[in-house]
Amino acid sequence: MIELHNIDCMEYLATCEDNAFELAIVDPPYGIGDFWKGGDTTKLKRINEIRKSEKSWNNETPTKAYWTELDRVSKNFIAWGWNYYTEFLGNSDSLIYWYKKMGAPNYSDGELAYTTFKHKVKTYYLHPSNGMEGRTHPCQKPVKLYEWLLMNYANEGDRILDTHLGSGSIAIACHNLGFDLVGCELDTDYFNAAKKRLQQHQSQLRIPMQ
Repeated sequence: MIELHNIDCMEYLATCEDNAFELAIVDPPYGIGDFWKGGDTTKLKRINEIRKSEKSWNNETPTKAYWTELDRVSKNFIAWGWNYYTEFLGNSDSLIYWYKKMGAPNYSDGELAYTTFKHKVKTYYLHPSNGMEGRTHPCQKPVKLYEWLLMNYANEGDRILDTHLGSGSIAIACHNLGFDLVGCELDTDYFNAAKKRLQQHQSQLRIPMQ
């Protein structure tokens, strides 16, 4: 079951029991502001349109209270943007590195995710444009990336949590692989776009073969 909420995740987390979820996979704001502003390329203009440029959701990182609640309600968690949250998460050698194979000097080569699992650094190779048709969020991640995370870190029957749903890629991945998910998104525009994206994906899968 995919359960999506247009709500501040802290409000939802306050209603959860300890260890309510086997795994949380989250991608909170990195606190780096309008890093894509000022460009004149078609891509940057398109991303600003998607972002509805007046929004300021990426100006601050989550507080210590958020990380405390996330740790309380989930038995394990994976958090993208580890290098922006070291104040709260500390150092770790159990990271995930998403290598984007961009080859462009103006973009990062990849992103780092913190995990509570005990393992050496693992790398996943995937260009961001792979399977990214219909971008609805400036920080949208590929469905294939979330599918890889679920296949490598979740077990059958696990209940998954995403506190910052964004584009809803994780919802599509959970639907594809049969995982129950609770996703929270505070921004109504992004929430509606993510919900519509999931519904369109589900309806396409129901179309009978000719």
